[in-house]
Amino acid sequence: MDPIRPDYGGACTNGIVPALLTGNAVPWMPEAVAGAKSVVLLVLDGLGWSAFSDHAEHVPGLRALQGAPITTVAPSTTSCALTSIATGLTPSEHGIVGYRMRMDDSVMNVLSWQMERGRAPDAFTVQRHDAFLRRTVPVVTKSEFRTTGFTDAHLRGSRFVGYRTTAALVESCGELADAGEKFVYAYYSGVDTIAHEHGLHDAYYAAELRFVDGLVDQLLERLPDSAALLVTADHGQIHLEPSSWIDLHELSPFVDFYAGDARFRYAYARTGAATDLLEAAHAEAGASAWVLSREQLIDEGWLGPTPSNPIRRRLGDVVLASRDPVAFVDPAMPREPRLRSAHGSLTPDEMMVPLIGARGRA
Repeated sequence: MDPIRPDYGGACTNGIVPALLTGNAVPWMPEAVAGAKSVVLLVLDGLGWSAFSDHAEHVPGLRALQGAPITTVAPSTTSCALTSIATGLTPSEHGIVGYRMRMDDSVMNVLSWQMERGRAPDAFTVQRHDAFLRRTVPVVTKSEFRTTGFTDAHLRGSRFVGYRTTAALVESCGELADAGEKFVYAYYSGVDTIAHEHGLHDAYYAAELRFVDGLVDQLLERLPDSAALLVTADHGQIHLEPSSWIDLHELSPFVDFYAGDARFRYAYARTGAATDLLEAAHAEAGASAWVLSREQLIDEGWLGPTPSNPIRRRLGDVVLASRDPVAFVDPAMPREPRLRSAHGSLTPDEMMVPLIGARGRA
């Protein structure tokens, strides 16, 4: 299997918002957008394109929408991808380069906006770019996200519209479209949550897919026919068994600490040990993962253009990007191996996401 390279500058999640807000016609945009007075972009966290083929019977409504798969960004994880969708930038440009990443001499959990040691930095010092091309776009998302550091980092400058139930999500989007908003951004996290808790192979995941299929149908019923609904995702998923988790004991002599994601693991070398770490990582994980040095990750453009030095330091000296359905243990995250799915790497199941749409039916 070859890794999927993000199509930065083409059919990629970071290009959706710039194309919609500037009116630039791109060949990969669903036809439903053409001539629409309003566009609602619904991001379904964790709904990879593979769900459409692997679980087709549960998503008949989504499969009936017009469109095709596009790539997400690397790493294929929520913090990076949502920031790229909102800002239109690549991870190397906006600087959110993982679920957990090095900040100075500690590690920050981006989603909870907490440091392993010390106080978390101001969001602007981590990610300086306003969302949505500096336009005041209404964002329909969970009310509990209103005051989080990550919300400030990736949705800065937007107009927050909180919801506590999915019925309120649907009605808020409908009211905004009725009021003449040209673009509405909406976010729903359920698919990702269920996948992490239960995996991709049981009744919980199937039930969640049926639920989001119905959610999209409700949105189409609520939106006027002058409005278009677009559906995309930040990443897909890989199912994990308890035996899928790999300890990296052989790397311990060379590793100061780890960060990143379970399937896109950053390893930060002890002083002077970067070369030894890379060699040991190839020997330990090369059969199940793509092993990249920091220089290779940058030079080959996996995260976008060459990053600034502060962003460069956030990257691991070595990256283990899982090719097989495995995940790499971070000793600082003892509960992480309870997850039944993960993402972050460069496989088709993680990197390919939908961009599909239709006109409202109200």
